[in-house]
Amino acid sequence: MNIILYDQPHVIGQLLPFTYTRPISEIRVGILKISEKWKHHLDGDISYHTQDYLQAKYPLIEEDKNLVINGAACPSEALTTKLKALSEGSALFSGSIFLGANTNQSGLTKIWNEDFSSLQKVEFEGEVMTIDQPWHIFKKNGQAIRDDFDLLSKGRKSAGISDSHTIIYGEGNVFVEEGATVKAAIINAEDGPVYLGKNSQIHEGAIIKGPLALCEGAHINMGAKLRGDNTVGPYSKVGGEVSNSVIFGYSNKGHDGYLGNSVIGEWCNIGADTNTSNLKNNYTAIKLWSFAKGRFVDTGLQFCGLMMGDHAKAGINTMFNTGTVVGIGSNIFGHGFPRTFIPSFAWGGASGFATFKLTKVVEVAEAVMGRREKTLSEADRAILTHIFEATARYRNWEDA
Repeated sequence: MNIILYDQPHVIGQLLPFTYTRPISEIRVGILKISEKWKHHLDGDISYHTQDYLQAKYPLIEEDKNLVINGAACPSEALTTKLKALSEGSALFSGSIFLGANTNQSGLTKIWNEDFSSLQKVEFEGEVMTIDQPWHIFKKNGQAIRDDFDLLSKGRKSAGISDSHTIIYGEGNVFVEEGATVKAAIINAEDGPVYLGKNSQIHEGAIIKGPLALCEGAHINMGAKLRGDNTVGPYSKVGGEVSNSVIFGYSNKGHDGYLGNSVIGEWCNIGADTNTSNLKNNYTAIKLWSFAKGRFVDTGLQFCGLMMGDHAKAGINTMFNTGTVVGIGSNIFGHGFPRTFIPSFAWGGASGFATFKLTKVVEVAEAVMGRREKTLSEADRAILTHIFEATARYRNWEDA
């Protein structure tokens, strides 16, 4: 059956800046992206119904028989079984939350318009992990790592760690893919699993506490301290102290400095000795900028750090205050704390901002991606151009 991962419009807005550049299901939480989780659970080709300007990169395929799935929902065995069992013309809900539907091609238009009235409603009684706020990505990451670890390790044998100078606690909770290497590190997997992806590396003196997802080709640098519930996405490099944070992929936080309760997009770089605050001095709940609401909203969380969109950069010794949101392609530097909402394509810091011109952002992106033998595609250029134009209203200094 044709499988379509569907982005509900209101959830897209809630998950900005991360959904500026990807469908919801391309968000990484745990070891895998949500879309990759579904590929493991379902047989069939997957396509996307997302924002129009993203469809060239993430195409939509519509057929006579379609299984439409909420792209913000993470799969489980129970949820997958229930979705597979749906008869044509029926939809699965958890309370008011749409989870999926079995529909012919003519029924798709109504779903894209959020009209479920013609579908027979089936209630799902189990628990569902949904990612519909930015802070859900780090808050639910520990459980997502556990779920993905079970999914990826089931029935398989770990490659193991042979280094005699590495200390491992809870060795049964460590799974090592082919080509991963560890040198003189301490790994404690007693409280949560540790997954080491293909060709990943843990360097000398690193101290690791699970749950941890170290994805393919990623590095944990010498002397790093990872305190649990962390995901280091593919080909990313991490140093310093990191706690309960998710790095999507191809991003670097290679040096000393603290990153806590944070989400970092792709192709980002965080300079040496940059620190994030994740707790207010008065211990009150943290507010975070909401693109959907156009204002700061109460997260209800005591701990929340930095939300950084793709292609953003932070210079050395940058200080991010509690609950800071940084948009796409921004470059932050200088002394002092910059504002806690930094629009896309901003250049500057606490002393003020100018616009980081689109042509310059593209130049940097090409250079950064070239170092990883990747290229900025025409679809990627079109996406960045759209975002630059769509976010101009946030760059209020242009009107000063």
